Amino acid sequence: MTNKPLRIVIGLQYYLPHRTGYSIYVQRVAEELVARGHQVTVLTARHKIELPRDETINGVRIIRLWAPIRVSRGMVMLAYPWSMWGLLRQNDVVWLHLPMLETALTAVLAQITGRGLVATHHGDLHLPEGFFNRFIEKFIFGLYAYMARYAHRIIGYSHDYADSSYYLKPFRDKVSIIYPPILMPEPDPERVAELRAQWQHDGGPIIGYAGRFVQEKRPDVLIRALDTINKVYPNARVVFAGEYDIAYEDTWEQNQHLVQKYKEQLIFLGLITSQQAMANFFGACDILVLPSESECFGFVQVEAMLSGTPVVMTDIPGGRVPVRETGMGKLVPPRDPEALGEAVIEILQNPQLYIRPRHEIEAIFNFDETVSRYEKHFRQARAKSRWGKRYHADS
Repeated sequence: MTNKPLRIVIGLQYYLPHRTGYSIYVQRVAEELVARGHQVTVLTARHKIELPRDETINGVRIIRLWAPIRVSRGMVMLAYPWSMWGLLRQNDVVWLHLPMLETALTAVLAQITGRGLVATHHGDLHLPEGFFNRFIEKFIFGLYAYMARYAHRIIGYSHDYADSSYYLKPFRDKVSIIYPPILMPEPDPERVAELRAQWQHDGGPIIGYAGRFVQEKRPDVLIRALDTINKVYPNARVVFAGEYDIAYEDTWEQNQHLVQKYKEQLIFLGLITSQQAMANFFGACDILVLPSESECFGFVQVEAMLSGTPVVMTDIPGGRVPVRETGMGKLVPPRDPEALGEAVIEILQNPQLYIRPRHEIEAIFNFDETVSRYEKHFRQARAKSRWGKRYHADS
């Protein structure tokens, strides 16, 4: 297998400056691939009109397409077919990120041009209730299934999630597991002390939540858990880091009665874009809570653990993996505020039982190994593609 540099085009809905776990995942791998000498181009939606159509950030070329039509949280990029066609002819392999409306189209274009295709699955599509949302879920899955038959590899976050995913189970023989790319600086002790002084009330614990305020992550369950937590820690504060008034959902509006009921105990920071600021956030919290109903991994758990903060996570496929692998937290049933509250109390009363050295966490979730495994799959996809066979014959 040739070690010549790869030329990779990435297809996904959202990229910088959009900040979610999904976009950060792609950014970290893309930039490290560039650092290793590969050429990387991102084709994505221009989710804000003021963003440049074409720019390079940290060596990664970003091409943003006009996306005037929005379907739930997705966007329709009208120029995607010919843009991806042109980029495929200039590159060796396409790296696709799911779920995505253009999934099947990308597979067709990869077949026509003879390029390799690797896809990363970032979680089954679960939309709020409603007939239209059920239709969207089935339609997007059909597009994915077509792509999956052509793909060289489909990357999943964990075996635990792959064994339960309605996306991954039908194509399990094509699924390889790669842990997400985790990078987290150490917290700044001075800033951590400042934040604790700012958020803490009468010596009470600080409970963190990192993520969007959306239905599938069930922030309402954490707020309801205060009924149990307050019996032991009436001065507890819950600090939310992440967007909370989301355009495509009304979860924030639906839970205003809870927000108002516990408003003296809740702090909303909004989106934090700096990794150092996130490390300081985790370091300032006594515990991080993820009450998600659906979560293929939740890598803020690992970021919190690297910052010395234990976790309470719901016992769901994929989401429970970091706690199981490290022992640095507790698992609770989903949609159970009382059980969640009791787990928070247990950790707050016995924190020494749930702390692990940073080097142990880094050994399990190793960034270099993650990128190296992606390199291997991209090289294999190129070698086995029709283009790759011609490429090697001419070399």
